[in-house]
Amino acid sequence: MNTVRSADWVVLVAYGEIGVKSSGVRREMVETLADNLRALLADRDLAAEVEARWSRLFVHPADSSTAPADRERVTRLAEAVADCVGVVSARPSLACSAELDAVLDALRDFARDAPAGDSFAVRARRVGPDEAHDFSAREIEREGGSLIESVTGASVDLDDPDRTYRVEVREDTAFVSAREFSGPGGLPLGTQGKSVLLLSGGIDSPVAGYELLRRGCEIVPLYLDLGDYGGPDHRARAVETARVLRRYAPDRLDRLWVAPAGDLVADLTDSVGDTRMLSLRRAMLVVAESVAQRLEAHSVTTGESLGQKSSQTGPNLAVTDAAVSLPVHRPLLTRDKNDVTEQARRIGTFDDSTLPVGCERVAPPHPETNATLAAVVAAEPEDLLERARSLAESVEPVDL
Repeated sequence: MNTVRSADWVVLVAYGEIGVKSSGVRREMVETLADNLRALLADRDLAAEVEARWSRLFVHPADSSTAPADRERVTRLAEAVADCVGVVSARPSLACSAELDAVLDALRDFARDAPAGDSFAVRARRVGPDEAHDFSAREIEREGGSLIESVTGASVDLDDPDRTYRVEVREDTAFVSAREFSGPGGLPLGTQGKSVLLLSGGIDSPVAGYELLRRGCEIVPLYLDLGDYGGPDHRARAVETARVLRRYAPDRLDRLWVAPAGDLVADLTDSVGDTRMLSLRRAMLVVAESVAQRLEAHSVTTGESLGQKSSQTGPNLAVTDAAVSLPVHRPLLTRDKNDVTEQARRIGTFDDSTLPVGCERVAPPHPETNATLAAVVAAEPEDLLERARSLAESVEPVDL
């Protein structure tokens, strides 16, 4: 395993919520996060080593040096690291000796390529016993600020700077950076079991899946093929959004499960009126529950949001949930559509989610918004849920 040396380029990785856990849990979670980082970087063909040290993770680019090209390489690494759930921030940093002159030299180098006219701030943090250094964090900020001002002519703005120079001084090593990439935070993937995600490929369900990943929960994506009511484009968007999600969990999300539900949907469309969508949602949950039991997942997850659609009113969600016994997680329950759409853009699922498809034909002209369980059960085929359970035996994997 690599170790931090002076004059090395390195990505300084910060995590947040992990740090409040007990020492034993924290140690296990840090190890899991490190493994997840290795898998993500390998999947993106980025050669690097991951090291856990102090309360940080360090990502070392292969064959690192202080050549300008390596600053670009470590920046690319930091951008990728910031995609890993559990990471709060990733900073491409230059390691130097823990001496004030060395820190100021590093700040000078970073300041030389500062955009003209950008305001700046210097944020410093010193860790270790007082006798380890003959300077304080405040001195770094004051002298570093004066130095950068003389090199760039830029003005200091401590409230909303265009560029922030960060210095973290440990007992024998300091880390200096001028860029920071924000990560999703949360918990390391694989620490919270797994859940079956009903993935339609629309805007909402991929975002719900991402939110489960962000909380450390593996997802098992399940797509119900609607047959003639969905079509190849409907299936294609589910596959493509699952592939986007795989980028965030390359070693834990390698397939999309597909259930052939075309005949069931056709029968519901022919035989059920205003409560049709509720019966379909009940059947979907039963398929997902059966797959979850088969694959030892603890729950089912959907992209539903309270009141967003007729099937998602409070009373109607109670009716659909009554079909299953496993917990049904809805990470987007209270989220606005605009907020979810913006997140879909950020994580990269939006374009595929907005492919035009024909599944709207399933919905009745006047869907029920305030259903009762008795009315829904009375209107749906008696064998609906049993047929749904049998579909779980017919699911097939699609490699991602």
